[in-house]
Amino acid sequence: MSKPVNVISLSGGKDSTAMAILSKEREGEMKYVFADTGHEHPATYDYIEYLRSALDISIDVVKSDFTAQIARKRIVVETKWRKEGVDEKIIDNALSVLHPTGIPYLDLCLWKGRFPSTQAQFCTQELKSAPLHEYLDDLIDRPAVISWQGIRSDESRRRSTLEMYDVEVGSWEPAPSGMLIYRPIINWTVEDVFAKHTEAGIEPNPLYKKGMGRVGCMPCINARKGELRGIAQHFPEVIDRVREWERLVGLASKRGRASFFSDDSVRGMGIDEHAEWSKTVQGGRKYDLIHAIELTDPPPVCTSIYGLCE
Repeated sequence: MSKPVNVISLSGGKDSTAMAILSKEREGEMKYVFADTGHEHPATYDYIEYLRSALDISIDVVKSDFTAQIARKRIVVETKWRKEGVDEKIIDNALSVLHPTGIPYLDLCLWKGRFPSTQAQFCTQELKSAPLHEYLDDLIDRPAVISWQGIRSDESRRRSTLEMYDVEVGSWEPAPSGMLIYRPIINWTVEDVFAKHTEAGIEPNPLYKKGMGRVGCMPCINARKGELRGIAQHFPEVIDRVREWERLVGLASKRGRASFFSDDSVRGMGIDEHAEWSKTVQGGRKYDLIHAIELTDPPPVCTSIYGLCE
């Protein structure tokens, strides 16, 4: 009888890398997969290549494709929007940009006519979960698939309730679907994670030394104020890219505009307004003079929030 296949989901972040290192110490068939959203920083793509070599592993890459959804939206724009009396200029604008770009994140937003938000976080499902589930479905002929997830309980209240397995702890019997969820680092601390890197001689993603707290989508819709300020300082090209995406998604929207982050009276609408807001204190009422001075100087070589500069 065939043995289970272990599928390790990589993101280029610290937790999934520590999990991949751990997998090298285990026996069994290991498959590694990276879900490419098209919204990662170039350094993360380089880091995935680094892991291929440093860990001597093959990494499969999966991407969502929204070609069919965009085609259906074009029909909706040409028919339903006209019946609703939508201005012809808005219709023409939408049709001018409703073409697949091959960038999953952007194509998803063109289809939706909006960006995901903390209240409607459809990006994770569409860009990560869906392509990974398709990848796992292709392994359905195996007696069992063990899906490794690099999740730690101290990351959030929701994750603190998760178990190491999705069936009885210690059991390797497959779940009814034939797949077992395995969270091998659920009880690890962030110190444990980086210690695993050091033990194996694996460098962490270099973005962590640039002050980034997370290295997946850049920026993530859940980015905190300090993270956004760091992105604006170290990676102004990211702000430029998001500004262009706002323009394109705005044209695909019935409203005629779109903001990467939820707009409000304090932060404004576009990415430029949010980047400017990230430099302020007291609810956006005053500029943070200390950081304002820092932003006029060349970015320091290392600004790790995890103490990686020593």
